[in-house]
Amino acid sequence: MFQSFSETSSPEQGPPRLAALRAEMEAAGLDGFIVPRADAHQGEYVAERDSRLAWLTGFTGSAGFCVALHDTAGVFVDGRYRVQVRAQVADVFTPVDWPEVTLGGWISRNVSPGAVVGFDPWLHTLSQLRELEASTGGIILRRTENLVDGIWKDQPPAPATPAFVQPVDLTGEAHADKIARLAGTLAPAKAAVLTLPDSICWLLNIRGDDVPRTPFVHGFALLHEEGRVTLFVNPDKLVNLGDHLGPNVSVAPVEEFLPSLSRLDGPVQIDPASCPVIVADTLAEAGLEMIEAQDPCALPKACKTAAELDGTRAAHLRDGAAMARFLCWLDQQTPGSFSEIDVVTRLEGERAATNALRDISFDTIAGAGPNGAIVHYRVTEKTNRTVAPGLLLVDSGGQYVDGTTDITRTMAIGAVGDEERRAFTLVLKGMIAISRLRWPKGLAGRDMDALARMALWEHGLDYGHGTGHGVGSYLSVHEGPQRLARTGTVPFLPGMILSNEPGFYREGAFGIRIENLVVVEEAPALPGQTVPEMLRFETLTYVPIDTRLVDRELLTAAERDWLNSYHANVLARIGPLVDGEVSGWLTRVCAPI
Repeated sequence: MFQSFSETSSPEQGPPRLAALRAEMEAAGLDGFIVPRADAHQGEYVAERDSRLAWLTGFTGSAGFCVALHDTAGVFVDGRYRVQVRAQVADVFTPVDWPEVTLGGWISRNVSPGAVVGFDPWLHTLSQLRELEASTGGIILRRTENLVDGIWKDQPPAPATPAFVQPVDLTGEAHADKIARLAGTLAPAKAAVLTLPDSICWLLNIRGDDVPRTPFVHGFALLHEEGRVTLFVNPDKLVNLGDHLGPNVSVAPVEEFLPSLSRLDGPVQIDPASCPVIVADTLAEAGLEMIEAQDPCALPKACKTAAELDGTRAAHLRDGAAMARFLCWLDQQTPGSFSEIDVVTRLEGERAATNALRDISFDTIAGAGPNGAIVHYRVTEKTNRTVAPGLLLVDSGGQYVDGTTDITRTMAIGAVGDEERRAFTLVLKGMIAISRLRWPKGLAGRDMDALARMALWEHGLDYGHGTGHGVGSYLSVHEGPQRLARTGTVPFLPGMILSNEPGFYREGAFGIRIENLVVVEEAPALPGQTVPEMLRFETLTYVPIDTRLVDRELLTAAERDWLNSYHANVLARIGPLVDGEVSGWLTRVCAPI
């Protein structure tokens, strides 16, 4: 079992740990200290050693930060975590709605002019610091050692798991060719600093186990203009790579990263959105010119090769068959006779039975009734709920060597009310709208996000998260730079994989989300088409949608046609991969409406 159900949040530890942090602040002459969720690599998933926000506050979400002042401590979370944070932190912490309330604005309102607020320059990006400086006039922001590390006496060691090769038949391009191709884009920079683990792993065709759920190797790298890479990593991680890295990749200890920056010839390219402040400080102290540009791996990594897409399609069929077996089992259960933990255990078991599962791609979300309204709910032995009549939301995914999956289905368990059926259908209409979309090349997620919300908006409803995120190829299940959201500014390009997951959440009652993964592809020209280039989505996920929850009167003829066609494709693609009672069940649930 990859997922555990132990309670990782310790709200009762929050007050003494906050008191200890405040003592450290007093000794350091600070009026405040910022504790982010991020590590030095700005990853969504962090190693146990870097789980400072959770250790201090008890909040275990994948995004957020705490600002500890002497008389108050704010825990900043976005719309995904506002229910969760209230359940996880002690009353010495105040939840703050972010980004509606900005970090700088909140600090300025809660300290006096001239106050000194400390931060660890490894854990904040250059962009974050600039935004903070612009909104905290009169406040002194001071670089410090990490004060949490000073009071965390049993802090785990840094991970040192062995890396392994991601073979070229799955990546579609040898890493030597990637290095040469990207090095040719750097001019006038002499080198680019790489700090994101997914960029480094993608570039070098390696994977690892330094963090849960995402096959990352932690390290830093320099991409040089002449077509070579310096990799800064614990050398113990490379024992299984043999001669894979080759002559164009040199290896140095992580401790040499900052000193090596000082010895570079400028100019040096950095991405302010991911570059730690300490990197920019080091380059500036060495008098090196910095060129600010997007991480050179970001777009090439997002636009999957034909081999990566073939692998992803295969992974989704394998995963779809596992989901079908799970859903067939679920339909056989009597409401009230099983729990959320039973759901998670059974689903992971079906994925493991493929003999191809390397990990789950995130902790499975199985929310029954009101727990479904907690967007990133994680069931524990303490919160485990019996699945009674109503809605069950299951958001899950697998990490396979040929692809990463992510799927959400909301199912009827016994009798379901009219409000739930109406909300489900409105969410489905939004998901179908994105699935059917054709658009002129050059548009970004912010241009499309509203289409997923239109049916909900017409009824005064909405959801507090983006409609979709990028997905990697046996890498992070949440990958940039593409996003299907109001904040998505990167134009969609062929080969980009995204999720399509509108939702609706009635706090204290139920949650609904329906999610497929899709990939951007060129759209065939239409008769009389005047737009020179158009794009569309190919669906990757083939798993039945619960038609018991569909209010047919709310669907248009075109939406019904899409749903029936989708289910025909599910039956055609997944049907040959299952047998026995699962085959019969799949035929029934894919029947046209």
